[in-house]
Amino acid sequence: MKKVLLICSVCFCAFTSIALTNDEKQPANTVNAKSNLTLLSSNNAVVRIIDSVYDRLNLSAVGLGHEAFQQAYKGYQYLLSQGRLKKADLLTIIDYSQSSANKRFYVIDLVNAQILYNLHVAHGKNSGEDYATSFSNSAESKKSSLGFLITGETYNGSKGFSLRLDGVERGINDNVRERAVVMHGSAYVNDQRAFNGTMMGRSFGCPALSYLVSSQVINTIKDGSCMFLYYPDRTYTQRSSVLNAEFEWPDNNNLNATMAKTVSPEKNFPSLLN
Repeated sequence: MKKVLLICSVCFCAFTSIALTNDEKQPANTVNAKSNLTLLSSNNAVVRIIDSVYDRLNLSAVGLGHEAFQQAYKGYQYLLSQGRLKKADLLTIIDYSQSSANKRFYVIDLVNAQILYNLHVAHGKNSGEDYATSFSNSAESKKSSLGFLITGETYNGSKGFSLRLDGVERGINDNVRERAVVMHGSAYVNDQRAFNGTMMGRSFGCPALSYLVSSQVINTIKDGSCMFLYYPDRTYTQRSSVLNAEFEWPDNNNLNATMAKTVSPEKNFPSLLN
């Protein structure tokens, strides 16, 4: 198996809680929650990896917060340890704490330590206007969901070339496929809107991208890679079966070897406009 960067989540702050539904049944592919588990790791090497990779990728320069990255990578490592990811080299993060005018969609190649895409992305029309602040797992809510998803198969539908998504957290996003929340292209998400000071258009809950890049991105991340939809919501972080999962981290020698292989940030930003 390819070697990947090994990072855990170290902390999260308290923010205003947002109600999430929890009345649907658990499908077969969801993660079972465990009680009395922790988001923190006592492994100092893991903590150093988080800081090193975040800094060397210069993620702050493209607007991705440290906490969003911590949580995304902690969950990624858990899903990887459970054999859930067929495409283990990629991690996609959508940071819904940012304005829709920001490029808040990130695809990171964890093997080669590169940011592959940094793009605009839509949120659900009932999640908020410029900022998404409300999330749901319910059908017909027209809201975005939070948490960890695994990318599925592609298809051609009413929105063109699209990507199925599967939520893995019971009561938080396990209805994503049933709700037909998919990744697709759109005419209401593009750089020009941001340049003109206009917020991105909104979807019915789908993470829609510009038509100019959607097919390329979908082909990159399809078929079993990890996606994390972030918002600083205390209710989510307390309930997340993925963020609160306990599992065995790799030993310090492997972590330190990974740190030594991280690359300089000037190599990490291929130009791609949407």
